[in-house]
Amino acid sequence: MSSPALEQAAGLYNYWIVIVLMMTGFYIVLARRNLIKAVIGLNIFQTSVFLLYVTMGKVRGGTAPIIPPEVAAAQAKVMHDAGHDEHSTHALGTVSEEIVGAHTGHAELPGAEIIYSNPLPSVLMLTAIVVGIATTSLALALVVRIREDYGTIEEDRILEIDREDGLPDDDDEDQWIDTETHSLAGSSPDNPTDSESVN
Repeated sequence: MSSPALEQAAGLYNYWIVIVLMMTGFYIVLARRNLIKAVIGLNIFQTSVFLLYVTMGKVRGGTAPIIPPEVAAAQAKVMHDAGHDEHSTHALGTVSEEIVGAHTGHAELPGAEIIYSNPLPSVLMLTAIVVGIATTSLALALVVRIREDYGTIEEDRILEIDREDGLPDDDDEDQWIDTETHSLAGSSPDNPTDSESVN
């Protein structure tokens, strides 16, 4: 016989799936030194966030937040009749007070028994999916460019090549600039500078 705590944990299976996906993506990003695998890990992590928001917006027994035309027509008729009964110039305000203020009035409106799911998380995730695709495309393009320059996509090997290439580091940047300036200023006699040719 299962305990209530176990039943409650089993009922939140979608959140457990989100946690597993999130930790899997996080582990791949940290543990793998391959740039393609890091991009895949980021995508798995991002997918878990999408699932989290979409499941938060879902209501059990809820439907898409689209009012059926017959319900909309019936509600408009109720609003119109309520506006004439109250001799109000704006029927919407009268019915809004009735809906918000009294549950009995709300229950009598047509379509009040319909349960709607929250559309906002899904709309936000549509935008996030587009941004995620653009980010992934940019990351893959950078990986291709790194592969062309270094011949590898392993991060350790790229750092090793950077250390062995002999280019100046940040510490000796000033010395490198001075050397380049002297080589430009001291041109060879065969190619005189513009100032010498004018004189």
